[in-house]
Amino acid sequence: MITSGQFTALSWQPEIEIVTFRLDNGLTLLVLPDHFFPVVSLQLHYRVGSRYEQPGITGISHLFEHLMFRGTEELGPEEFSRLLQAKGGEINAFTTKDHTSYFENLPSAHLELAVRLEADRLKNLKLDEENFQTERQVVISERKLRSVDSPFGLLEEQLYALAYLQHPYKWPVIGWDQDLRRMTLEDCRQYYRTHYHPGNLVVVVAGDTDPEKARDLLEKYFGDITPTGPPPEPQVTEPPQRGERRAVYKKVSQVEAFFAGFHVVGLGHPDIYPLTLLAAILSTGKSSRFYQDFVRPGKAAELEADLSSPPWTAQDPDLLVIRAVASPGSDLAALEAEVWTRVEELKRDGVKPAELSRAKKLMKSQTVQVLAKNFHRGLLAGLFHLKTGDGRLANLMLRNYEAVTLEDIQRVARIYLREDNRTVVILKPVSPEESQALGPLA
Repeated sequence: MITSGQFTALSWQPEIEIVTFRLDNGLTLLVLPDHFFPVVSLQLHYRVGSRYEQPGITGISHLFEHLMFRGTEELGPEEFSRLLQAKGGEINAFTTKDHTSYFENLPSAHLELAVRLEADRLKNLKLDEENFQTERQVVISERKLRSVDSPFGLLEEQLYALAYLQHPYKWPVIGWDQDLRRMTLEDCRQYYRTHYHPGNLVVVVAGDTDPEKARDLLEKYFGDITPTGPPPEPQVTEPPQRGERRAVYKKVSQVEAFFAGFHVVGLGHPDIYPLTLLAAILSTGKSSRFYQDFVRPGKAAELEADLSSPPWTAQDPDLLVIRAVASPGSDLAALEAEVWTRVEELKRDGVKPAELSRAKKLMKSQTVQVLAKNFHRGLLAGLFHLKTGDGRLANLMLRNYEAVTLEDIQRVARIYLREDNRTVVILKPVSPEESQALGPLA
């Protein structure tokens, strides 16, 4: 059995070589050398996501992801991307609850150019009213597309807002519409000063480079940037849930659905491995329990259990979410009742050895595919380091999956999949007229 604070190694996986440096200004550098191909992945993981926001400025972390491409004192909007793409580079960024990450995958001969450009936009980002207004409107439109106009976006937002009473995971990464509209340029400048500095940054260089060369490049271009001090770390612990929470969300829809969330654990807790395997047993693939019991016989159009697997698991305790879409003409209440009956059976009887073996093979296959690419190896090491303080945990993933027992699966199901730990939001379809009478969606 895996116990809290213990990671057991029972199977072998190729070890990622990780060389760690720390510059005098607090910047952390992880170098993962691999000279098989002349390519390299440069990744900058800033410890700033929606977890670090406050009511009134929700969505500012994601907005900053956009602003970082708007140019500097020397470069115009999007010129950063054009310069690197001209060298054969792939450039992108993403924002999560816990971090904002920027990356360039490119020929190793152009690593210095990428490091120089990243340092330039950290030192000299052009934060003016024109760039702010342009990107804010882009994000407002993106929110409408991803949340308001999507079939279940607002339903999932309602779930998290209800499941979390105090923790900042209660608001979406993209932010609330009203906060995006009332945010100011000065809010962004203050956020930039607080969070965008070397002491709040983990840089990963994975691929065809020597550790000392990578360190010298980072020292050359980032070493003279003065940190502004550690940003405030959220000190909020979500209190234990003491009873099921339920809500009804009315929206124009062709289907009925329910979303249910169970509070679980964050990335640093060893229970994340049996929980990830439990989610796979329930709903990954056509031989999973939910597919065989509900989707195949037509009781549900969709039914899945979702929990982000390491290293994408949230830093603080996250939700395991069960999403159910009823088949046309079926009874959603009956579907929900049967889902909980099946969950209780699993808690009582456990799972079969073949089910656990299959789930382990799925996770092993995914992990091995990830380990084959510089970019993904860099993400593993960088995100583990950012969220747990130890990038070497990336080397224990396969072993920790393999260590999970049948008893572990039953144990975590009993601990976390409890009614008192459950939040449920029902999607109730309404007519366009009734939806309009309820007020605007936002």
